[in-house]
Amino acid sequence: MLFVAQNMQEVLMQKYEAAAQLFRMLGEPMRLAILDMLSCGELCACDILEGLTISQSTLSHHMRVLQQAGIVTARKDATWVYYTINPKIVSELHNILDEILLPKQNCICEGIMSEENK
Repeated sequence: MLFVAQNMQEVLMQKYEAAAQLFRMLGEPMRLAILDMLSCGELCACDILEGLTISQSTLSHHMRVLQQAGIVTARKDATWVYYTINPKIVSELHNILDEILLPKQNCICEGIMSEENK
């Protein structure tokens, strides 16, 4: 039984590490501003630049990070690149937060909380 509990804890820690990695990608104010702009729909890089006071190379860096994390998708049309928020990742973020923050059966705290704290 102890092996099963340790294995479950290892699996949970892997899930937490993946979630933390995703949140680290979001933990930069400029990236949040970019995502806020993209929440209105698909935008060209040139439109994003107009709304922010950053250089093209800085925008490229942030977009590369967001794309590598799967948060944003890009579509090239001739010389322009258009970006959108990946709706799958939005759903995944909701699920991650729900799994961590909402009460549930088989919670990680099961067995360590006293009856009066439940």
